[in-house]
Amino acid sequence: MSPTTVISIIAVYFLALIFISFLTSKKSDSETFFTANRQSPWYLVAFGMIGASLSGVTFISVPGWVADTQFGYMQMVLGYLVGYLVIGTILMPLYYRLNLISIYGYLEGRFGHWSYKTGAFYFLLSRTIGAAFRLFLVAGVLQIAIFDAWQVPFWVTVLVTIALIWLYTFRGGIKTIVWTDTLQTLFMLSAVVIVIYLIGKDLNLDTAGLISTVKDSDYSKIFFWKWQGSQNFFKQFFSGAFIAIVMTGLDQDMMQKNLTCKNLGEAQKNMFWFSVILVFVNLLFLALGALLYIYAETNGIAIPAKTDDLFPLLALNNFNIVAGVMFLLGIIAAAYSSADSALTALTTSFCVDFLNFKREDTLKSQVKQRNTRLKVHLAFSLILFVTILIFELINNEAVISSVFKAAGYTYGPLLGLYAFGLFTSFQVRDAWVPVLCVLSPIISYLININSEAWMNGYKFGFEILIVNGAITFLGLLLLIKKKPPIV
Repeated sequence: MSPTTVISIIAVYFLALIFISFLTSKKSDSETFFTANRQSPWYLVAFGMIGASLSGVTFISVPGWVADTQFGYMQMVLGYLVGYLVIGTILMPLYYRLNLISIYGYLEGRFGHWSYKTGAFYFLLSRTIGAAFRLFLVAGVLQIAIFDAWQVPFWVTVLVTIALIWLYTFRGGIKTIVWTDTLQTLFMLSAVVIVIYLIGKDLNLDTAGLISTVKDSDYSKIFFWKWQGSQNFFKQFFSGAFIAIVMTGLDQDMMQKNLTCKNLGEAQKNMFWFSVILVFVNLLFLALGALLYIYAETNGIAIPAKTDDLFPLLALNNFNIVAGVMFLLGIIAAAYSSADSALTALTTSFCVDFLNFKREDTLKSQVKQRNTRLKVHLAFSLILFVTILIFELINNEAVISSVFKAAGYTYGPLLGLYAFGLFTSFQVRDAWVPVLCVLSPIISYLININSEAWMNGYKFGFEILIVNGAITFLGLLLLIKKKPPIV
């Protein structure tokens, strides 16, 4: 495809998103931006969350990852189901009962001011890193598809990418995103199905042939039992459960969508339907990955050194024009459906958790809030821009692996804080919580890099998240306040 064709596709796509933004942001205020006035239909939230959960990372990295891990990622996906069950039955009732805008408000009531700020800070750090990873992917694809031909530097591509997100989210916030995510999820899933169909057509395979080809290939192994390896089933399964809890249930970005539903019952219905559908969608992505490698091998195409490059290179250089168009729509939809809500959630958390925005503020205060909110929204856009450029300099492995590794260290303190708050009744010395939450990731990192020497060859995978959370939990036990003596 020519760069002009690519730009035309992107322009039409974003005009559609901006039109949706225009319709959904009429008479919007801070309550609309942060909670969509609690009027979102549950089925729209559930469908849109698929795209937000998968993102461009899944769209590119999961298919590429198949060469190294086969279908082992499904072990983690099965663990997600347990995590989403915990979210729907324990965390959601808590958030709705407290009528929260930011979910970290729970920590203030449970432990105190510094615990609250620490939890919110770790979300800002975690989501900034995660959103930067995701946007890095789509910027890389746009660089290959358009800007390399015009010798435009990568930083310009990144700037354009973020500017487009800001353009359709700065007014309507989460209300706009609930609707745009629905459209983007539809594009993403349609792209995967159509690309699989076109690969099958090129390989002269019908639906049954595609299934049997994937099943009989060297890529379809799901379960791994060797306990020392990072692919061990139990490591992956329990890591998946805890990753789902922290990256959805303890994440303002993902929970903000759920909290826009009319009531707890609809939010739970959304969560349970979403979790089941997500299993089949991830299986579809892994099947696509196997077919991409089979297609390359069949046609004598060299596999790129970076597995994240496989899908983009095939789609833009080897597939027909229809597959190329669908790939572009899919990757753009996947990346933006995650990044747009991340930018809104970062703005929400900073405004509510650090600038103390309140629902009951007067009209005069709401006008002031709007101006402040726009500045915060722009500031986080610039932060994402800088973070992506830094990541472009240091990244040398599959992005999805990097996302989960980062989550293990940045979400671990949140896991420990919430677990302690929910499953104990102890009060802690609040002022020491920030110190503990800095030390626990450092200790976890030291354990991780020395585990093979210290633990008879044991190598940590994503379960380092559980270790990090456990260290935080144990540290909180050391910070328990002693009850005053009874006089």
